[in-house]
Amino acid sequence: MLSPSFLSRPPPSLLLLLLSPWPVWAQAPDATTPTGTPGSQNCPEACACAPGGEANCSGRALPSVPAGLSPSVRALLLDHNRVRALPPGAFVGAGALLRLDLRENGLRWMHARAFWGLGALQQLDLSANQLEALAPGTFESLRALCKLSLADNRLERLEPAALGALPLLRALSLQDNELTALAPGVLAGLPALTSLRLRGNPWTCGCALRPLCSWLRRHPRSAPDTEMLLCVSPGLQTLSPLTAFSDTTFRHCVQPLAPRDLIVVSALGPVAFLASLATCLALGSVLTAWRLRRQRAAAHRRRRPPLNLGPGEASPADPGSLAATAQA
Repeated sequence: MLSPSFLSRPPPSLLLLLLSPWPVWAQAPDATTPTGTPGSQNCPEACACAPGGEANCSGRALPSVPAGLSPSVRALLLDHNRVRALPPGAFVGAGALLRLDLRENGLRWMHARAFWGLGALQQLDLSANQLEALAPGTFESLRALCKLSLADNRLERLEPAALGALPLLRALSLQDNELTALAPGVLAGLPALTSLRLRGNPWTCGCALRPLCSWLRRHPRSAPDTEMLLCVSPGLQTLSPLTAFSDTTFRHCVQPLAPRDLIVVSALGPVAFLASLATCLALGSVLTAWRLRRQRAAAHRRRRPPLNLGPGEASPADPGSLAATAQA
């Protein structure tokens, strides 16, 4: 039988619960609970976000760029999805994005303003897609871009207007495409370029290869695979290394006009055409006026009345008077 003293004292654990200022079931939730769950305010739906601002959307069969991008996203991984096209403003809301991975999406088309608003982007990977051409101004807004990969696509031609001026671009990969040459001025707008990947393209030996060969000679360390670059001679089907082409090789080629010369020609062409047209119109007007004046003068002479003769005078055209004059 228990003593009265034992009943009068509560057990130690019960005493601690009673003395606690807040019940256990009323405690506040832990403040360290992660907040980057899929579908939350700071994380796109169908993606997994890490505390450092990385949104991992890899391999989720996404047909388009997920909605709900926020400025807290620093890296967006969209590789191995099904994003076939990028409309204008495809990444609206992700103005602080630094890294964008779009590998292996079957990407075929990008609008010229698809990357607008990504002024802070530094790395862009578009490799292993199906791009055949790039619209002018596609990368114009990416002024902070440092690394760009267009490897393993179907690019047949690359125009200067597509890349534009990227002053901070250091690494560019163009390998495994369908490029036969690079248009003049493509690499001129990339002053910081130190790494250029070009292997795996069907380069064609000819005058169109002159800008690329000249750039490779001036930057021998920027293209580590230069020694393996070969071009095919049209008709001969022979391979030649690009390093074998010097400036003297292209002496027979017509030097392309500089941008300043193109501007002058473009400006003088319409002016010369208009001046010649005005000259022709003026000469035609003068000749027409002269002909009309001659026609009027001839018509006036035909309409002139005969001279008024006196009583004994005969007209010079009268045959009788002529005979009388002859007899006299």
